[in-house]
Amino acid sequence: MQNMKTNLSFFLKSLGCKQNFLEGQIIENELIQKGFKKSASIALSDIYILNSCAVTSHTISQINYLLNKAKKQNPNIKIILTGCCAQTYKIQDNLDLNNVDLILGNSEKLNIEKYTDNLFKEKKVFVEDIFKQKIFENKFLLNPFSTRVNIKIQDGCNNRCSYCVIPYARGNSRSNSVENIIKQIEIVSEKNIKEIVLTGIHIGQWGLEFDKKLIDLLKKIEETPIPRYRLGSLYINELDDELISFLSKSKKFCPHFHLSLQSVCDKTLKNMNRNYSEKEIFKLVEKLKKSFKLPFLGCDIIVGFPYETDDDFNLTYNNLKELKPSYIHCFPYSKRKNTPAYNYPQIQEKIKTQRAKTVMELSNSLHNEFLKQNQNTIQEILIERKSPKTGLYSAVTRNYIKIHFKDEKNNLQHSLKTVDLSEYILE
Repeated sequence: MQNMKTNLSFFLKSLGCKQNFLEGQIIENELIQKGFKKSASIALSDIYILNSCAVTSHTISQINYLLNKAKKQNPNIKIILTGCCAQTYKIQDNLDLNNVDLILGNSEKLNIEKYTDNLFKEKKVFVEDIFKQKIFENKFLLNPFSTRVNIKIQDGCNNRCSYCVIPYARGNSRSNSVENIIKQIEIVSEKNIKEIVLTGIHIGQWGLEFDKKLIDLLKKIEETPIPRYRLGSLYINELDDELISFLSKSKKFCPHFHLSLQSVCDKTLKNMNRNYSEKEIFKLVEKLKKSFKLPFLGCDIIVGFPYETDDDFNLTYNNLKELKPSYIHCFPYSKRKNTPAYNYPQIQEKIKTQRAKTVMELSNSLHNEFLKQNQNTIQEILIERKSPKTGLYSAVTRNYIKIHFKDEKNNLQHSLKTVDLSEYILE
């Protein structure tokens, strides 16, 4: 089998969050190092790997579609299902595993090569109890073609929101060590990378096992050569005064916040088992806007949650209009088995869809307003890549505004530049 591996090709697709995509890249790198060949298509591959998500029921439909499509395109292909859906396959409604040859959980997928022999035997399942996983598995991938590099600092979540299946897919919170993280950042800096993004399932819970807080890690990152860093999603009560004060004084931190709100209605927040209130949300947003110059404030909102009346939805909507986030990632509630909300009275799909559409229209309006506020400012941009089709460079400001421009004379990729945004179209 060892000799066979040098002749086996694979095609991998990842779904879901940034962390899952990062782990997909790590899987690819692991297989290539072990002699597998990355293929450009399913039709030309021996193995199809679907690194799945499990957040919504729509995702399960998408997974079924992709698995069936792969088998139709290549009837002889061997299929591996891994990721969060694989980890929770026993509690997934309507998941079709008829075309799957191997199921690998989240603990197993980062060592995927160890399990590939089983593709050529009878169907196998390798999914350990994720709650028994106590140690963070440190795997690092440096993509030399990236300008911004994701650094995974944490996995899992200790919270038990009433709608969320992710703890069953990822387990309890586990943190990478300060030493591992700093070493990765130093390697990145040596490769002329100018920005990192600290990612995880719940980065605000980093360091709990060490009796540390996220700010303790950030103080160490401030001492590294990296010029810029961003944070993944944070809960309301994790952005305390100490952390806000520290970040506001940093010359490396990019003022880009993604707030895990989910609702701005006290009744709905209580039903979701979120441990903060409307008042706390307003107080935090006010602090962030006062402490940072034009910060990007993104947020997640779930609409159509069980028991959410029209009045409850309108309260969230009107509160969002007043809060004026820079962007709203909104999605309809999707019931997930093994969560308390699965058994709550459900709201009609058409109502959920309409509410999501209404919030996304608000998001577009608020984002345009945010861009106008930034139009005549002087800002530092990180120039990321040049499109081979259009010849345009793409770049991003510290507060997460994207621009495109042309420069035929210079090779600007991976560079930082201060520009007047009035000269560009902002996205």
